[in-house]
Amino acid sequence: MIEKGDAGQTVALTELDEAKLPDGDVSIDVEYSTLNYKDGLAITGRSPVVRAFPMVPGIDLAGVVTESAHADWKQGDRVVLNGWGVGEKHWGGLAQRARLNGDWLVSLPENFTTRQAMAIGTAGYTASLCVDALLDRGVHPEQGEVLVTGATGGVGSIAVALLAKAGFTVAAATGKAAEAGYLQGLGAATVLDRADLAAAGKPMQKERWAGVVDSVGSHTLANACAQTRYGGTVAACGLAQGMDFPASVAPFILRGVSLIGVDSVMAPRERRVAAWARLSRDLDVSALDAIAQEIALGDAVAAAGRLLDGTVRGRIVVDVNR
Repeated sequence: MIEKGDAGQTVALTELDEAKLPDGDVSIDVEYSTLNYKDGLAITGRSPVVRAFPMVPGIDLAGVVTESAHADWKQGDRVVLNGWGVGEKHWGGLAQRARLNGDWLVSLPENFTTRQAMAIGTAGYTASLCVDALLDRGVHPEQGEVLVTGATGGVGSIAVALLAKAGFTVAAATGKAAEAGYLQGLGAATVLDRADLAAAGKPMQKERWAGVVDSVGSHTLANACAQTRYGGTVAACGLAQGMDFPASVAPFILRGVSLIGVDSVMAPRERRVAAWARLSRDLDVSALDAIAQEIALGDAVAAAGRLLDGTVRGRIVVDVNR
């Protein structure tokens, strides 16, 4: 639980009575949650993402419905939640119990366990939305390479796997040269040094990418756009390098490049269902063993700092019951 007083923010593992849970029409026994970049910001207080205090963080959860007054859900249903302001404005998934708005829930695909769903989490669901954005705008494997930035992160790792499964030749950009084997195991054909994209570059550069999935922002996103081929699409979903976009209009008006913003927090239900359907169909669950590591609920505070420091590869799954 995150609390904020005159002396600043504090975070502690706390026991609460279930009666203190916020309003909602569905109650859930949470089995697993996860740590995302936004959770790291919330727990450490490095960015003011929490909008109300006290707050239970955790923008993701997977578990089983115990009580429901919502027409779509009944006791025993397996569900997953991503976003909707949970962990920011409404108590989130880093707890053993949750009470939520049933409209926010998606049925967990039958071929995923709740642990696997959280190995995917918002990061994987966002990656799936990005792949859908590229395909919806006519990006096809025969058009050339696709670039994934921040490739060893949660979004990047699953984007690499999904794009490779869809038949694309994937170039993965990372600052962790030692993880080249990991990325190649997920399906990357080429591994690039992120430094090649991270500094200020020319407004128009040599055409290379048919499409891009970017979770980094700033100069990296600007350079990715400048290198995208005529008519290509860039799907932007993150800001790990920065919120700024020091770019030119040149790629958009001279090459017809499309820059598509991908939001996972408030995406409508039909897009969420489609994204999870792609994950269910195309993601090799054996890849999740390489992508995810598991921690106990009591370890989440320490892990949040490591996540923001960039020392974590892939995904962190949180077993809230230990």
